[in-house]
Amino acid sequence: MTRDEGLALVREYIKNEGLVRHCLAVEAAMRAYAVKYDGDVEEWGLTGLLHDFDWEIHPTAEGHPHLGSPILRERGVPEQIIHAILTHADYLNIPRVTPMEKTLAAVDELTGLITAATLVRPSRSIHELDATAVRKKMKDKAFARQVNRDDILRGAAEMGVDLDEHISFVIQAMRGIAPELGLDGVAA
Repeated sequence: MTRDEGLALVREYIKNEGLVRHCLAVEAAMRAYAVKYDGDVEEWGLTGLLHDFDWEIHPTAEGHPHLGSPILRERGVPEQIIHAILTHADYLNIPRVTPMEKTLAAVDELTGLITAATLVRPSRSIHELDATAVRKKMKDKAFARQVNRDDILRGAAEMGVDLDEHISFVIQAMRGIAPELGLDGVAA
């Protein structure tokens, strides 16, 4: 599956633009980490892009992401990508073994926190955000309540990376597609 086909699949199943942007943010972080870890950039990117494609049709642990797997198989998505997507759901209890699997779990919730931290800034610009600001927001349990802080901490630990460096790295990756994410500082 090409990146364009993956994006078409995401847009076919996701109507909420915020969720599409989340998939794009995870894709950007995965592509950046693929370069850092000598992974296949296209494979890692597609994994990030597709990881939540089925959330709107299966928005619970009973369905997401395992009920989306047959759709991915029908569309010709490689099994290692499907497996990595399945591992990002802790409740499926599938061990994360490969760097790609660990990275997907580590960037998923973090991209959501970074997005939320950017959108509450007066400038709405990710270019003015840093790890310190994200860590401050992370401590505020009332802020972006839906973001699982434990997943962020566990993800960085599983990858074996310093949390602040991880946050900075993902911010930098997301800056590369800031306009597509609505985080380029243009007022809503």
